[in-house]
Amino acid sequence: MNEAMRRLTERLRQESALVVAYSGGADSALLAVVATRVLGRRAVAATAVSPSLASSELSAARALAREHGLTHVEIRTHEAESGDYVANGADRCYHCKSALFDAFGPLAEAVGARVALGTNLDDLGDHRPGQRAAAERGAVAPLVDAGLTKADVRALSRELGLTTADKPAAPCLASRVTYGDPVTPEILRRIEVAERALHDLGFAVCRVRAHSQGALARVEVPKADIPRATELRDRIDASVRAAGFAFCSLDLSGFASGRLNALLPLL
Repeated sequence: MNEAMRRLTERLRQESALVVAYSGGADSALLAVVATRVLGRRAVAATAVSPSLASSELSAARALAREHGLTHVEIRTHEAESGDYVANGADRCYHCKSALFDAFGPLAEAVGARVALGTNLDDLGDHRPGQRAAAERGAVAPLVDAGLTKADVRALSRELGLTTADKPAAPCLASRVTYGDPVTPEILRRIEVAERALHDLGFAVCRVRAHSQGALARVEVPKADIPRATELRDRIDASVRAAGFAFCSLDLSGFASGRLNALLPLL
């Protein structure tokens, strides 16, 4: 057992039970799998289901849970009922995570567990208001406590044979909506459909950012893929418009996580 795995295992042994907020991404998948190995049935992988979770992500989470014998539950969350969430201000993620903890709370209480998030050390420097909600609700972050970076997460995932080891990050669909524009089920549906079309065209990493009340889609792909995206511009444009956007643009700066955070100083 390498040092990173030893630290994580020892940290998880400190818990009597855990409800892991499990989206199926690399971080939460590693945490759920290792927690299950350490705690057995006292570890529950809980997936928050709402319009902000792409159906492909839910299917992948289900498949990995079956493959690794996780105790997996799906819990409907109701962040869309919060006016603060829908308003999509700089603290949207706080209201989203608050809704998650409201939904997961009864389960955690029933099994005598704390809720655990798959936050890693590299996440701490980003704009993540959800971490404040986690602190207020007493949630834990075992990957942070064990000193794991994103690189550690991917390395350990490879050692365990997890299909998520090299999976690109896939934050919630609401993160694609420009701050100040309302988050609605319709705009989330458009984003999901447009990104699925881009995946089908061979772009494994991409983002469709919604601007101007959902009228404009700004497509981001890695810089290395921009020449190919330019060649396929007609197909991309048609696919994005078919998803419900009136206009489609290609961002020549290339893909970067959290690009909409550049707008925060303007809010």
